[in-house]
Amino acid sequence: MDTQKKRSETLRESIEEMIAVGKFAPGQHLDETSLAEEFGVSRTPIREALIQLDSMGIIEMRPRRGAIVAEIGPQQLIEMFEVMAEFEAMCGRLAARRMSPAEHAELIAAHQACQAARDASDPDAYFYLNEAFHDHIYAGSHNTFLANQARALHRRLRPYRRLQLRVRDRLKMSFDEHEAVVNAIVAGNSEKTVEVLRQHIMIQGQRFADLVASLHQLKSAA
Repeated sequence: MDTQKKRSETLRESIEEMIAVGKFAPGQHLDETSLAEEFGVSRTPIREALIQLDSMGIIEMRPRRGAIVAEIGPQQLIEMFEVMAEFEAMCGRLAARRMSPAEHAELIAAHQACQAARDASDPDAYFYLNEAFHDHIYAGSHNTFLANQARALHRRLRPYRRLQLRVRDRLKMSFDEHEAVVNAIVAGNSEKTVEVLRQHIMIQGQRFADLVASLHQLKSAA
């Protein structure tokens, strides 16, 4: 039973990753048989993995239609990024008060690791390094409940966060915004941390228009 549960967990992570990097686009049908063939397993662990993803809101299991990648409309996307901005700000406020010098060093190292991906203009590499950077802030809040809520919403927004990194000049801007976040946290300035993190996460105006355009391109390609 433990082995079977572990297998479905591994499959869930693999399918979630495929959604995050755009292999499966929003609204796309996920065929259990095809997935079972691709991963070399029976349909049972695939179904269990899909049920887990459904409970996380990453896919939707619909009667007679099966599983599809969850679609988030423009208005809901704005609302979710608004909440994400507040989660990040709350984590940042606490991190600025609670992070130890050792945690500061880890945050700085995570920030510096993003630099090579920025310099190489590699949005996919930056995507993963960016995730690690933000996770240091969640952990640095030393509030497990808040960190888990932030991570859960972060996961739902992964495909969209990845897409916006592909917009022109976004990597450089993101890295510069990270620099301001690091400086505020290390200085222990909680209110400045809140301000810069909110601005970093919020998508509005041109950034939102670019994200929606990228999303349409992704769906057309699929």
